[in-house]
Amino acid sequence: MAGTTTAERGERQQESSGPPPVRRLRAPQLRTIIILAVALVLLAAGGVWALYGSQWLRVERVSVSGTGVLTPAQVREAADVPVGSPLISVDTDAIESRLLRKLPRIDSVDVVRSWPHGIGLKVVERTPVLIVEKGGKFVEVDEEGVRFATVSQAPKGVPALELTASDSGSAAASLRRFGEDRLVREAVRVAGAIPAAVAKSTRTVKVRSYDDISLELGDGRTVAWGSGEKGAAKARTLSALMKAAPDARHFDVSVPTAPASSGS
Repeated sequence: MAGTTTAERGERQQESSGPPPVRRLRAPQLRTIIILAVALVLLAAGGVWALYGSQWLRVERVSVSGTGVLTPAQVREAADVPVGSPLISVDTDAIESRLLRKLPRIDSVDVVRSWPHGIGLKVVERTPVLIVEKGGKFVEVDEEGVRFATVSQAPKGVPALELTASDSGSAAASLRRFGEDRLVREAVRVAGAIPAAVAKSTRTVKVRSYDDISLELGDGRTVAWGSGEKGAAKARTLSALMKAAPDARHFDVSVPTAPASSGS
């Protein structure tokens, strides 16, 4: 305005540039916030009660999958799942540990909650790649060299492992140096590298020393394999050698770059 002095304009500018006035919450707004906060607390309390205190989310059944030799009943018994307990409180790690400890045939197991009332046990069993005869029974050995079960009847199609290390000479020195467990793992390593067509007819894997492992086939033929090293190259060489000399009775692939066959 034309009549406004310079001092009055300055005072108005200072007033307009100051902090904005504090707005107080109206009673309805405050009441709404309180109601929402109470509702959230009640909702959380209800959720906790539903998970831990109610009868709605408790363990009622235990399902088992993946078994072959084992039965679901054996797995359930070893798992010892606390039926009737709140599903949320079940210690799945403890169940897994019990199963692996009580049932060595299990290689791995996945324990899962199946809402709203179940626990699922997804089992992977060990598969024997070799068997060791002992006292009229058979010890199963898996692909890691673990001796996991003793059975009264040998599983079909699984080669026998024979440790024939003598008490003297190089074989005994190999046994002392590597130990029986290492020699068993080498035999497993060889068994896993045998060509599929040959594996079907392999009856025995003989271990005399670390670098003296041989195969006996069902038709009487033999294969000198050597150590478990260079398994893929030995497998290819053996397949080619058997095709080139189908009437041979003995094959030597211990040095895959210089194979040999003999007999007829």
